[in-house]
Amino acid sequence: MIISHEHEFVFTAIPKTGTHSVRQALREHLGGGDLEQVGLFVNKRFPFEELARISHGHISLQQVRPYMGEDAFARYLKFAFVRNPFDRFVSYCAFMTRANDAFVQNPQAVMHHLLFVQPPEQHILFQPQHTFLVDGAGELLSDMVGRVEDMQASYDAICARIGIPTATLEQVNTSRRGGYRDYYDPRARDEVARRYGRDLELFGYEF
Repeated sequence: MIISHEHEFVFTAIPKTGTHSVRQALREHLGGGDLEQVGLFVNKRFPFEELARISHGHISLQQVRPYMGEDAFARYLKFAFVRNPFDRFVSYCAFMTRANDAFVQNPQAVMHHLLFVQPPEQHILFQPQHTFLVDGAGELLSDMVGRVEDMQASYDAICARIGIPTATLEQVNTSRRGGYRDYYDPRARDEVARRYGRDLELFGYEF
């Protein structure tokens, strides 16, 4: 997450949505009093003890809201990027097994294991995307939601709204694989649709 007091924005870094590319571009515009929390490639922490103890930078708007104050939270532009949940889950499986290439060797076995045998319910990368962007009542707190599928255009629009120059986003922390639909059987497809149903509904995605 990035909080810019200079430009009055909050970037919510949802896992597996190209967050490192966006962070890299936004850092060019951060002032001395701006804040970032991140745990991969760079290690930075918020000056809030409870949030600083979190080992990563994937903090929700609901979590950071009390530390910002209601006036700033309402005034600052809050934005994030989302991704088709079916594609995001395949990316998650590939990422989590990158050390042993298990996904490359048998992708459906990995997918079924994580969906049905030992789902990592508490793992931050496994969490539905909407949970980073809604309040306790499930209402969307984010002002703008860009899409990974149209990432550059989304980023351009966000920069225009903030009032900072845009830049060409670089690819960071990517993996090579085929189209996500090729990895699914009906059972896995139905389970991803069930688990991430609110993401599909809220952000307008389908298989």
